[in-house]
Amino acid sequence: MAKARHTEPATKGKLITILSIDGGGIRGIIPGTILALLESQLQELDGNDVRLADYFDVIAGTSTGGLVTSMLTAPDENNRPLYRAKDIVPFYMEHGPKIFPQRGIWGSIMKTLKRIIGPKYNGKYLRKIIREKLGNTRLNDTLTNVVIPTFDIQRLQPTIFSTYEVSISKTFNTLLEKCQFVTKISNAKTCVQIRTYLQRIFDRKKKCVTSALQNFKALN
Repeated sequence: MAKARHTEPATKGKLITILSIDGGGIRGIIPGTILALLESQLQELDGNDVRLADYFDVIAGTSTGGLVTSMLTAPDENNRPLYRAKDIVPFYMEHGPKIFPQRGIWGSIMKTLKRIIGPKYNGKYLRKIIREKLGNTRLNDTLTNVVIPTFDIQRLQPTIFSTYEVSISKTFNTLLEKCQFVTKISNAKTCVQIRTYLQRIFDRKKKCVTSALQNFKALN
């Protein structure tokens, strides 16, 4: 069930289908289970060869959802999805313990300390396995449009990888494996900057809510 990729965002009045996949580390097993059921239902209707990428104009995901997005849209040698939806859960069961290691009480203490100076997981094994699976696949190779939001911790700003940007400029056509990772925290100072940045956002929102409540009370 081949489907032409949309190369431009939808315009007013045009219906598009979007599959959005949440993040959450090893909890990627949860959307993996749901997506496997969805794909199996579609296969009952349209045959065993159909895949989720055939039905959605855009597949988007962040963090572990970005990994699932890449798995569902990267092409194999026959230009069909590299992974079936039912392959996602076995992938997490096999590789999850090494991608998201858990090491008991002492490991939890060390993990908490590492959060102060760096990311929760070092990503070495994940980089290795993704490089093996995705190879030189780039954004413009995906079988449908993708959007993979990440966050640049050093610049304190979101970075969004998408096939729409590739259609504008080939300079955005990065390797799909590189879309899975955020910039690492370089030192404790950066971590303090992040906390300060998030605290400012929280304070602004708290001020807005307080002001809205005061106005509401005044009206009543």
